Amino acid sequence: MKLRHLEVFVEVARQGSVTLAAEALGLTQPAVTRALRELEAVCGKPLVERHGRGIRLSPYGDMFRHHAGRSLALARDGVAMLQGLEAGEGPQLSVGALPTVSATLVPDALAELGAGETRSRFSVTTGDNRYLLDQLRRGDLDLVVGRLPAPEHMVGIDFEPLFHESVAVVVAAGHPLAGLAHLPPGALQSYPVLMPSKGSIIRPLVERLFLEQGLGMPQAPVETVSATFGRRFVLDHGAIWIISQGVVRADLRAGVMQALPLDTKSTQGPVGLCMRSEHQLSDLGLRFCACLRNLCSATDAEGGSQTGPVEASGAQTGQRHATDIAGDGVQEIL
Repeated sequence: MKLRHLEVFVEVARQGSVTLAAEALGLTQPAVTRALRELEAVCGKPLVERHGRGIRLSPYGDMFRHHAGRSLALARDGVAMLQGLEAGEGPQLSVGALPTVSATLVPDALAELGAGETRSRFSVTTGDNRYLLDQLRRGDLDLVVGRLPAPEHMVGIDFEPLFHESVAVVVAAGHPLAGLAHLPPGALQSYPVLMPSKGSIIRPLVERLFLEQGLGMPQAPVETVSATFGRRFVLDHGAIWIISQGVVRADLRAGVMQALPLDTKSTQGPVGLCMRSEHQLSDLGLRFCACLRNLCSATDAEGGSQTGPVEASGAQTGQRHATDIAGDGVQEIL
């Protein structure tokens, strides 16, 4: 069995298509099919099966998928470690960041580590949670910072909570709803509403919030998880924005936006670090995680708006305090 066999299988499993996997890997479809057949011969079991006009993983393939992904990621870790030993090159850290931390916590941690001023090399990738976790499993990312996904999306991933936060419902300062003690009936039907996209981590929490508050779902919401688009639309076009609090924390503190009078405690959830099981972070990765923990503790001590850090034993020694989540498989972007 060769590394190429694992690369082909993991990509086919991720794409659910031989054609898309071939395009992603720069191979021909026959080459991908041949590699699958060779891997099946080694395993002695069928790993894929026909499904409609396409294919899907067989039960055996589903069992093998996570082992193959971890093996491939570990091999890539080893290659990256050896490549990092080249003279004149500093260590590299690849971080995935969801919007709730990409504009606040992550840049602050990188600045504390001296990014741009040392030989250490950093790569920061943003995107939806499904994409980032796929990149993490493949070994393209060392860790992901953001909200805890559903348990079924956390197979082979450890999670270390840093703090808890809630969803915020905000408008621009000066909006007709700003400063009201109670929302008038039909408020969400009278203005444009921005909501998290279907498939995002916080979308079910937002839908439950509407039920709890006795509010009707907006008739035609704009579904988005783009912080840049959301901020512009709220400030310039009078929209109501439902988003993770971390995305709008700076604007709320600056008085640029105001939160509407809705109790959002039920949307509270942990934000933290996602790392591959069995993956040993580099010294640079451990120092980055320590910076994140320190920043969360400092924010809490100063009375920041996040609910507070979750104590992690081993924080001073660089060990992970991980919560293993069982489940199957891996869009948020919060």
